[in-house]
Amino acid sequence: MTGDRPPTRHVVVMGVSGAGKTTVARGISELTGLRFAEADEFHSESNVARMRSGVPLDDAARWPWLCDLAGWMAARHAEGVSTVLACSALKRSYRDVLRQGPPNVEFVHLAGAAELIRDRMGRRAGHYMPASLLDSQRAILEHLDPDESGVVLDVALSPDDLVVAAVTGLGLPLGAAVSGR
Repeated sequence: MTGDRPPTRHVVVMGVSGAGKTTVARGISELTGLRFAEADEFHSESNVARMRSGVPLDDAARWPWLCDLAGWMAARHAEGVSTVLACSALKRSYRDVLRQGPPNVEFVHLAGAAELIRDRMGRRAGHYMPASLLDSQRAILEHLDPDESGVVLDVALSPDDLVVAAVTGLGLPLGAAVSGR
């Protein structure tokens, strides 16, 4: 921390594809001023091609991507900028890599019924992640452990309600009160 600059906050909105991570993370950003990033935009072309063809990523394909995300958050922290990242962060080990970036990372886990999420995935347009990979994501999903900072929210709530519940649950300040827009 430099001078009297307030500490940064770093939030990862996590869950399986189709849970609403991007929508909720953007909403948190709009309400709080945290800088938004979409983890999907950090994937290599080969990772995107693999997922587009219906092949799930293995850990070897994920590690460089997760390190890039941790690096992005660490760089924003160094600038005094708070962040909110939409990222699956399905396993504890993936979240551990993300925590190697800035000094403190909090999580918003969007959880819910597979049927509801599968229905949402079937209705969205322009995303490379096919609904057929939902089962593989659910199979590796590890819920937040008690020692992980965060909240778990039900995807059955409306996007606006999820945003408010996340901001309230994490005690995030509204607007420019969070450092570094």
